[in-house]
Parts: sequence; C-alpha cells; structure tokens
Amino acid sequence: MRKNITVALVLASAMALAPFAIAAAQDGGFHGGHGHHGGFEAYSKLNLSDAQKASIKQIMQTAFAQNKPQRQALQQQREAFEAMAPNATGYQAAAASLAQAEGAAMQARVQQRAAVRAQIYSILTPAQQSQLASIKAAKQAQRQQWQQFKAQHPVSGSSSAQ
Repeated sequence: MRKNITVALVLASAMALAPFAIAAAQDGGFHGGHGHHGGFEAYSKLNLSDAQKASIKQIMQTAFAQNKPQRQALQQQREAFEAMAPNATGYQAAAASLAQAEGAAMQARVQQRAAVRAQIYSILTPAQQSQLASIKAAKQAQRQQWQQFKAQHPVSGSSSAQ
C-alpha cells in the first residue's frame, strides 16, 4: 500500500509538471511565467533542437500519465475527508490517514521531479548542460540579492494597527 502511494505521488508530481512541458513543446520552449515552475523555465534559453523538445515533451507526458491514478486517489481521499463532519466517528483517523497520504505524495513528487529532471538533463548536450548551470548560478545570485534587499528594506506590517 505504501509503495502504491509513493508511486502515485511520483506520478502526481509528473502530472503537475506536464502542462508546462506540453505548452512549452507546443510553442517552442519553456516559459516560466513568474519563475516558479520547477526550474523548467531555464530550458527555454537553451536553444533546444526539435528532437530535444519532442523528447522532453514525451518525458513529461509519460510522467503525467503515470501519475494520474495516484493523483485521483489522493483527491478522492481529500474529498472524502472534507465531506466528513468534525464530530463524525473516525474523523481523526481519516485526518491522520490523509496527512500520511499527503506526506507520501510530497515525497513522491520530489522524487518524480528529480527523475524527470535527470531524464531531461541527459538529453542536453554538454554545452547546454554548462549553459544551464550558468543560468542556475545567475538565478541563485538574483535570489541572494533579493534576500539582501528584503533584509535591508523591511516592510512595515499592518498587523500593528490598533
């Protein structure tokens, strides 16, 4: 059972990422929007060949399809829990079960994402891998600069209003 949940979570993760990969493959690249789509936005800057784009699209579609049953099962468990009244018999047990399933799903998503990233990385040429590393380093530097800026310019909270 636990193995099935883990597999389901991995698949769910892939399913969550698949729309981005499919859209990217259809329009010619990965576009990150707000820069928080699993790090896949960097691939749009790598001048991927059509064959690479097709391979990445296939990887994402496969991962998404494999994850669908697990995502659906977790969604059903969430819905069943939400339908329960807090004073119902078994409510706390259902909460504990859902919490365990959610934790396993998160673990599976992280593992699935790592597997997908590794597969995609293996498709890249050495030059693209190097370029990707440079993009990630630049992104990390931006994050550090932003953290420094936030530390130097704290936002005054409205929670102190009386």
